[in-house]
Amino acid sequence: MSEIIPIGPYHPLQEEPEFFRLHVEGEIVKKLEIEIGYNHRGIEKLAESKSWDQVVFLVERICGICSTSHPAASICAMEDLGGIEAPERAQYIRTVICELERVHSHMLWLGLAGHFIGYNTVWMWVWKYREIVCDLLDKITGNRQSYAMFKCGGVRRDILDEDMLWIRQSLNKLKPALDLFKGAVMDDPVIHARTKGVGVLTRQQAIDYCVVGPTARPSGVAIDVRKDNPYFAYDWIDWDIVVLEEGDVFSKTAVRILEMYESIKIIEQCLDKMKPGVIDLHVKELPAGEGVGRAEAPRGEVFHYCMSDGSNFPMRYKVRAPSYTNIFSNEAACVGQTVADAALVLAAVDPCYCCTERSITVRNDRGEENILTGGDLIRLSHERTKQIRKELGV
Repeated sequence: MSEIIPIGPYHPLQEEPEFFRLHVEGEIVKKLEIEIGYNHRGIEKLAESKSWDQVVFLVERICGICSTSHPAASICAMEDLGGIEAPERAQYIRTVICELERVHSHMLWLGLAGHFIGYNTVWMWVWKYREIVCDLLDKITGNRQSYAMFKCGGVRRDILDEDMLWIRQSLNKLKPALDLFKGAVMDDPVIHARTKGVGVLTRQQAIDYCVVGPTARPSGVAIDVRKDNPYFAYDWIDWDIVVLEEGDVFSKTAVRILEMYESIKIIEQCLDKMKPGVIDLHVKELPAGEGVGRAEAPRGEVFHYCMSDGSNFPMRYKVRAPSYTNIFSNEAACVGQTVADAALVLAAVDPCYCCTERSITVRNDRGEENILTGGDLIRLSHERTKQIRKELGV
């Protein structure tokens, strides 16, 4: 008997709410329909009425957890438009902030993933150690969120020499925490059973859906803007793209954990190579023309485009976030999964959608209705984890 399970948080305060309609037979998902675009805040249109410097603050508010990724792509587009090359020290500072944000984003995702499968201890561990990252960002930028550091031609604040020792000590505190997360995920048989072989996205499917970031790399697609089109200081330091082949939820988890190690390595090299110098070219205006900026956000490639007529305002501005491509891969990854596993698969791409609990209705062919909430979906996921624990005898 076919049933439809709508999963769709609608909330006007969320940047990117989505609607998922699961077609299921029993507990198995047979088809997934995805609808987006329920909330249009007009960021692109608003940019046309802002000065170039104000645009950076505007796009910083597209996504809270990517509040540096969008400004990064934005200033890359502006500097491409103006033929501007920011000072070397500014490029290193930009890279440090971008990688701290990547660590913070991946930790946030890992903690919530632990909660979804019933491992609240992992959730609490992550919430404890992400404070180190927030403190680092606060020390460097003056803000724990929405850092307001980037500008066309440089950065707004320098990293003080007297803070370097504290920053390095804080990074050293993060390393054993990453080892803890890695051990908790890589060595736990229940997590293996819960995530391995679940929500597989093959390499060809990843290519067909044009997925990016930690949704593409677990499926064997070695793409990363930091390598493919280097910006800031990424071309001056040594680091590796993390690529796995299985394409399941476990691989998506492992890629994010291993990427945090690479981020720490990148940050430390930036601090080692950073030389005294200017941090801002004080760009006042941009010429007529077009500019394109790409950056590797925690979720994948973010793309910004700007067009100028020579005034102090963009005449056209365009943004594409990574979730726009990644979300639709669930059409393939969710098919054949149970409803309890579908929640994990949907979350595995780390989409930007509303976390507000909503009531949803399940209708079967007889017209009967059952009311489920977001809490019910998490309960189903927890019950699945308990069942696996019982089967494994752990």
